Amino acid sequence: MPLNADNWKTIGVSKPEKMIVMPSNNSGLQVGYMCHQYPKRIGWLIGPGGWRKPPSWMPYALDNGAYGAWEKKHEWDEHAYIELLENARRATYPLWAAVPDVVCDRDATIAKWPIWSRKVREILPHTPLAFVVQDGMTPADVPADAEVIFVGGGNDFKWRTLRTWTANFPRVHVGRVNSERKLWQCHDAGAESCDGTGWTMGGEDRLAELKHYLEISSGRGRPQMVMEQILQ
Repeated sequence: MPLNADNWKTIGVSKPEKMIVMPSNNSGLQVGYMCHQYPKRIGWLIGPGGWRKPPSWMPYALDNGAYGAWEKKHEWDEHAYIELLENARRATYPLWAAVPDVVCDRDATIAKWPIWSRKVREILPHTPLAFVVQDGMTPADVPADAEVIFVGGGNDFKWRTLRTWTANFPRVHVGRVNSERKLWQCHDAGAESCDGTGWTMGGEDRLAELKHYLEISSGRGRPQMVMEQILQ
């Protein structure tokens, strides 16, 4: 189907003023420190097998583990995902839950939605559902009952179509964002949140990029100097 604005759907609620960054499955001291330094700017993306009960003041969301299994060439663990949903039911409700997808496979992801969205709603009836978009998708492919767009798929697809999703859906999360340059791309496009596994695994220089982004985007630094640095 061609990109036709008449066929596009609007879902969710208004975007927040400032993007939340979610270091994936990380609850270490560095992340906790940044949570206090930059309230409501740092959250957790928790995947299957990575459950830690979040503090009541910590924004968090639920991943489905599909990308990690695909990357490692493992079979996706349905039981671990269900266990994650059950754990979340006994905690504060997450910002959203990513409904299981099939990486880089448009048709299989669309086919999974009616089955798994129903299962997630049975366990977490009040949690918004995130649809993970994949290569080849357009806004017309988004299910009517999805409430959040999770921009997944291959890297080329993700960055080429990011503004398509943020221009047409109020709530957009971007996966696998691990550099300051990419943080600003998501920020400028109007994403609600993003995640990345590399922030606390890439040494002090990588963590400094995250702190730098939070400092500037929170109005505590000099943005004209920052933009010159990250665009070089």
